[in-house]
Amino acid sequence: QVQLVESGGGLVQPGGSLRLSCAASRFTLEHYTIGWFRQAPGKGREGVSCISSSDGTTYDTDSVKGRFTISTDNAKNTVYLQMNSLKPKNTATYYCAAGARITTNQAMCSNPWNFGSWGQGTQVTVSS
Repeated sequence: QVQLVESGGGLVQPGGSLRLSCAASRFTLEHYTIGWFRQAPGKGREGVSCISSSDGTTYDTDSVKGRFTISTDNAKNTVYLQMNSLKPKNTATYYCAAGARITTNQAMCSNPWNFGSWGQGTQVTVSS
């Protein structure tokens, strides 16, 4: 059974940075597309970034381009989300998820139904 564990969330001031980690076990990252999603209170789950570990292609939603970077360390079976210039509206629970389709286009990465396995989430709070 695929297992994903997120870490790295916390409280940060506006303009600050955090790096989230998504450690995978019981499967190999290279066989999946890994996505980061976030969900703020009262809102739906939004796709943030995703990566195909097999070829390194990535997708970022427009609101995070230039500020967030998704990457993978296949040796550690871990995916990262480096988040810079954080804003209060980025406050949410961040989830990583694994999808069996190896593609990183918007249709894949923005739809949580394309991802069958999810971590428990890590809270990110951006506040002064």
